[in-house]
Order: sequence, then structure tokens, then C-alpha cells
Amino acid sequence: MKQERKYPKVSVSSKGERSVLYGHPWVYDAEVTLSEEVPVDGELVDVFSSKGAFLGTGFYNSHSKIRVRLISRNANDTFDGAFFERRLRYAWQYRKSVMAPEDLACCRIIFGEADQFPGLTVDRFDNVLVTQTLSLGIEKLKPLLFPLLVKILREDGQRIDALYERNDVAIRRLEGMEEGTGFFPLEEAAAAFGILLPDVAGDVRSALPEQARIVENGVRYYVDYQTGQKTGFFLDQKYNRRAAAKIARGKRVLDCFTDTGSFALNCALAGAEHVHAVDISAPSIEVAKANAALNGLTDRMSFEVANVFDLLPELEKTARRQYDMIILDPPAFTKSRKTVSSAERGYKEINYRAMKILPRGGYLATCSCSHFMSEDLFRKMLWSAAADAGVQLRQIEARQQAPDHPILWNVPETNYLKFFIFQVI
Repeated sequence: MKQERKYPKVSVSSKGERSVLYGHPWVYDAEVTLSEEVPVDGELVDVFSSKGAFLGTGFYNSHSKIRVRLISRNANDTFDGAFFERRLRYAWQYRKSVMAPEDLACCRIIFGEADQFPGLTVDRFDNVLVTQTLSLGIEKLKPLLFPLLVKILREDGQRIDALYERNDVAIRRLEGMEEGTGFFPLEEAAAAFGILLPDVAGDVRSALPEQARIVENGVRYYVDYQTGQKTGFFLDQKYNRRAAAKIARGKRVLDCFTDTGSFALNCALAGAEHVHAVDISAPSIEVAKANAALNGLTDRMSFEVANVFDLLPELEKTARRQYDMIILDPPAFTKSRKTVSSAERGYKEINYRAMKILPRGGYLATCSCSHFMSEDLFRKMLWSAAADAGVQLRQIEARQQAPDHPILWNVPETNYLKFFIFQVI
């Protein structure tokens, strides 16, 4: 028997109804046709079709173009602490199922809509959780969610000493929220909701370093979770780095857009003859150097602060065939449909140059982390770059993001990473 509805009622257009019925959790502002009462931003509302059929329940925000972010389509759900604790446990159990035990100390525990926590990211770096909250509904709910998650992890024997918020992103202002960073008061939040947090050995909060230490694929890293890009480290390429490293053994490798050196370090540890790592960010290169020293790999690695778009044409002129393998792991060149064409030109430029630099029989690992650069478009770009470079591509692997960043087929935005390894012939 369906429960009596207690949330404000929002009606949507036929377009919005179709989107929800197809499984997408977002209702856009233009799709809302009627509100029987004025909803409170960040609170739950029920969504109905124009004919009065119940479609789901979600967080409302009048500041956002995404007017409602659905969290359930079940009219019998009650959104209490037990409900959200089940969701969090489900997310953790999923990671335990799809990741090797040694990978659980550095993985993404919550991936937004894919885990039915819209706008929430939670990454684990050993004993520190790092979060990013991009929806007002989750922002209001986080005093309950965060201690519940820590409780679940500690009960499972996972040591979690602190949770750090990386809410220093401009998109929060579009949602009516302020930017900011800092440690979240776990103990105070837990006490407010009567949540008992299992103890950890000793009080180490005051001793937490600014950088975490993790091990991924056997490579040790310093992770600057307080000021590094995004949450401090890109976990989605975990198994793609391993795939590239298998090819790199005995080869001279150029790693472009290296950031903190992750692909380069995997290749060097796997036995590459030499790896040259390049990034435009001097602070990132300094972290990459520190990571190389941490792994005892400085004798087989070199580093350079440079703009890859300037470096590759120069290498084409002066250092052709110097490298046996080139890795291209650029940042997202487009974050909207409006700039896809210019992004495609950027991707083609770096891939074309890499193909010209490599000898016949050389290897190219290349990717795009932009959802708007679809796989079909990325493939067409690579085909065009190869044609212009006068080479053919022998595909070795086609991969996506690691499974701790799950893809929901009904939410295309969760499918964003394209990764290919080729031999250039």
C-alpha cells in the first residue's frame, strides 16, 4: 500500500515525463509546469506527470537549471536515516565486489548519480575521505550522510580518521551555495544524529599530514587532497594505467599531461627504459618528482614543465622516433556541447603530432575525459588524425573508467572516459 505523500507536488511536461520514465534522474527548469506550493530549496518534492501519475521524489532547487534531482521512483520509500544508510552500504558493497581488496584503500566510494546520491563525490585516500558536494539537497543532508559513511567503513575494519571537503568549485554558486574547503566535523555531526562512530586507534586528527599516502598498482603516491586538482588524484584511470604499463616495458616513453606522474610512474615501475613526463603545471611536476623519488625511480625518469601543444610540434621537427610510446592524458577540452568542435580540433592536434613523432611500430595510449566528446566522435577524430599523419592504427585495447566510477546506461553523463591503446603502423 502506498504511503500518504507529504512532500510538495511538482508537475512536469511530457518531455520531462519521458526523460524520467527512460530513467534519467534530472528534471530541468523548463520541464516544470506547476507547483501546488512553493517548495523549499534543497528539500524533497514529489514529481508527477501532467496527468497526475507519480514519477518520483527528489531534491528541489530553484537556483539550478536542474530543478529536481530524483533519488527514488518508489512511492513507498521513506527518506529517513535508515534509507540513506542502506544506500551508502550498497555503494560500499558494490566497490568491495568490483575492486580487488588492495584497491579499496584508494577508490571512489560515491559517484554521484551512479550511486543515487546526486552531485556527491567521495574519494578515499587511505585514512582520509575527500568529498565534493555539488547539489543543495546533498549539502543539507551531508551532516547525516558523512558520519553514516564513516560508521559503515569503520565497522568494516577500514581506518578512516578524517573527512575533508573540496567544495572549491564555481558550479556550487550556480546551485546557490558558497565555495570552501576544510575538515568536516564528523564527531559533532554524528552526535547530533545519535550516530555512534566506532573508535580508531589513537587520536590522529591533529597529526594528519597535508598530503595523504596511497598505493595504487604497486606505485606509491603523495596525494595533495587539500589543494590538488579535483579531490587530489584521478582514480578513474587506475586500470588504464596498468594496461599502458604492460606495453611500456623496455620502451622509451613520453607521458604528456602527466599531472602528478601517474601514467609515467606506472610505466617506469613496469620496466620502461626511460620515461619523460611533461605538464604545464610546475607544482604538478614537483609532486611528480617527489612521487618518483618515493618509488626509487628517479634514475629512469625525467620531467619537464611545458605546454604540450608547443612541445609536440617541436619534437616532430627535432626528435622524431626518439620515443617508442606516447601517452596522451589531457584534461577535458570541453565541458559543454557548445565547445565540442574546438575541443575536437585540440584532440586531433595532439594525436596527429604524436602519430608523426612515433616510429612505425610505436605505441600510442590516448584518451578523453569529456562526456561531451562522445566515443563515436573520439573514434572519428582518431581516424582523421591517422589519415592526415599517413599511418594506420592497430587497436590493442579500448577501455573506460574504472568500475568504482560506474556507468549507468540511462544516465549518459556517467559515461565520460574513453581510453585507447594502439600500435602505429
